[in-house]
Amino acid sequence: MSKIKSRKNNHIYFLGIGGIGMSALARYYNAAGYTVSGYDKTATVLTRKLEAEGIKVYYTEDIKHIPEQPKLIIYTPAIPKEHKELQWLRKNGYELKKRAEVLGIISRQKRTLAVAGTHGKTSTTSLLTHILKVGGIDCTAFLGGIAENYGSNFVSGKSDFVVVEADEYDRSFLHLSPEMAAITSTDADHLDIYGDAKSMLKNGFGAFVKKIKRSGFVFLQNDVQAISRKKNTFRYGIEKGDYRAENIRVENGWFVFDFKSKIETIKDIKIALPGRHNIENATAAIAIAQQINVKGEAIKRALETFKGIRRRFEFMYRTEDKVYIDDYAHHPSELKAAIGAAKELFPDKKITGIFQPHLFSRTNDFQEGFAAELSKLDEIILLDIYPARELPMPGVTSKIVFDKIMNPNKKLLSKEELMQELEKRELEVLMTLGAGDIDVFREPIKKIFG
Repeated sequence: MSKIKSRKNNHIYFLGIGGIGMSALARYYNAAGYTVSGYDKTATVLTRKLEAEGIKVYYTEDIKHIPEQPKLIIYTPAIPKEHKELQWLRKNGYELKKRAEVLGIISRQKRTLAVAGTHGKTSTTSLLTHILKVGGIDCTAFLGGIAENYGSNFVSGKSDFVVVEADEYDRSFLHLSPEMAAITSTDADHLDIYGDAKSMLKNGFGAFVKKIKRSGFVFLQNDVQAISRKKNTFRYGIEKGDYRAENIRVENGWFVFDFKSKIETIKDIKIALPGRHNIENATAAIAIAQQINVKGEAIKRALETFKGIRRRFEFMYRTEDKVYIDDYAHHPSELKAAIGAAKELFPDKKITGIFQPHLFSRTNDFQEGFAAELSKLDEIILLDIYPARELPMPGVTSKIVFDKIMNPNKKLLSKEELMQELEKRELEVLMTLGAGDIDVFREPIKKIFG
């Protein structure tokens, strides 16, 4: 347990408890025997599960919810400064810690294996966690999504190893002190934080690499720019690199590949996740696992039995005639990977995509990239921007992306119009794409499919 200054009771309070990273910490402390409660704006599937696990969740701003003399108060930067409870706590001198700070405290007491990158983090950390578990290493894990094998974004373990997502947003990953790390990608993102891509690489990922222990290892995806660290730096990826996937093929609905490194060659690995990007993510996970002596047979067994992550190319409905896939993709690179995987799996079917842009700033920064990737769909339905933590930006709406989409088979709709539109269409492969609240349509859309 983390060495945080003890107060009179063992109550830990969260502001923004329903976030994917915050809820994992809440589960960690709940499993450790602490009393856990917290606030979030709206009830979701995730907050309801927290409540079912014995965690009290409040949905209104009220200082009466704050426990007396709490041991720890954890908040997320997504909580607005005007929040009543946050203002009261600051006014009355309470010590507040960001989620990233607390994860950093935990990481410094464990053998931390971290995965950083603007995309691919959740898949890679979840794959790594499952490989270690199957390989006999009982790790703890903080994940950025719900791993279907464990039904949670937090996985409890008794060994010294902890697997974490190293989040670049708000420079959160600079609180970590990993023993080993993989960097999956350094595509420009969060420019509201870093200013430009060059600054993100230097002051974000470059600074993160310096946090890795000197005796530790760092694994860079082949296309990631060189980051200053000479010792124990390796490349991974497809067909090239120190750790690489080769001979990729599709057999009976499975992606299959061989893995090669100086440590061990593993033949005929089956992976249930579709797409070459997931083979690349698996390669990063295998590279880290090999360094801590997980053997090839366990790695093969783990990848074949991995059930996936909620909202990462998740098959919601699948028959020979019709398919519905839900994916969290919210960056042009992620759209490219998800749409590319669908086209590779279903080359003869019409693919319809529904995309909800996430954040005004991201939509503005990457409008051309979003339009280019969405144009590859057979049919496009574009929804309004999901604002998340942001206030509207003048002139920035989904229309700036819509107008740049080259495919004429496109529609710009509100959420209220979506279901009626879908019921009129002859759907073959449907994809819902985005990191906002587009997931509220998962169950209604499944009913259309049968």
